[in-house]
Amino acid sequence: MFVDSHCHLDRLELDKLGLTLQQVLDNARQRQVEHLLCVSVSLAEYPAMAELVAPFSEVSVSCGEHPLHQTDSVDAELLLQLAAQQQVVAVGETGLDYFYNPDSKLSQQDAFVKHIDVARQLQKPLIIHTRDARADTIALMKAHAAADAGGVLHCFTENYEMAKAALDLGFYISLSGIMTFRNASELREVVRKLPLDRLLIETDAPYLAPVPHRGKTNQPAYVTDVAAAMAEIKAVSLVELAQQTSANFYSLFPLAAAKRKAA
Repeated sequence: MFVDSHCHLDRLELDKLGLTLQQVLDNARQRQVEHLLCVSVSLAEYPAMAELVAPFSEVSVSCGEHPLHQTDSVDAELLLQLAAQQQVVAVGETGLDYFYNPDSKLSQQDAFVKHIDVARQLQKPLIIHTRDARADTIALMKAHAAADAGGVLHCFTENYEMAKAALDLGFYISLSGIMTFRNASELREVVRKLPLDRLLIETDAPYLAPVPHRGKTNQPAYVTDVAAAMAEIKAVSLVELAQQTSANFYSLFPLAAAKRKAA
């Protein structure tokens, strides 16, 4: 019933959790999480990530390099080669993060443009991370025709104006456990304004565990708590919220939909 549209299964510290990856996925399944998208943060780490999750039919993968994980400019040819693989359903995560690393603005922008170009070539949607870079993110999306590929602004924490600009380009908006935090009232107001047919839910596990799991390692099973929070904000039933966000996910990521159907 639920889909975790963004998690990092390869970054779970399974030893600390006292769980195997199979048990993590079993926990998710017990809470009606039917599919997960394991998102790449590094081209160097992508092959190991893809190998780790390959045995699990309920897990899809993306390929890309997070702006905070680049050591230099992204190798566009390598990105194209890896992202072209059949199992890759999306390009990213990519984007701009001026909050943690403002000194690398130019290299981040260069890498973001390369990801957009690859996504357009492959006709695979983009997974975009953006923080404290509202104007530049939207400007580069427009200038380099990101709408041709489509995609999602994940773990969204920005304002309504940015969300609306992304929606106008055909993008989706994904919300994480941040939406449940006590100090996230402004974000909840943004969510209230956004159309349900353009929203996704995610954990961003192992980070950002939602209430009531704050302080714990996040895991995909907790996406149901994110869903419950969104359903309350949107004043819809949890069933409607689950059905709509799952439909949105499969519409945005048709290769994930095909994988689920084939499983």
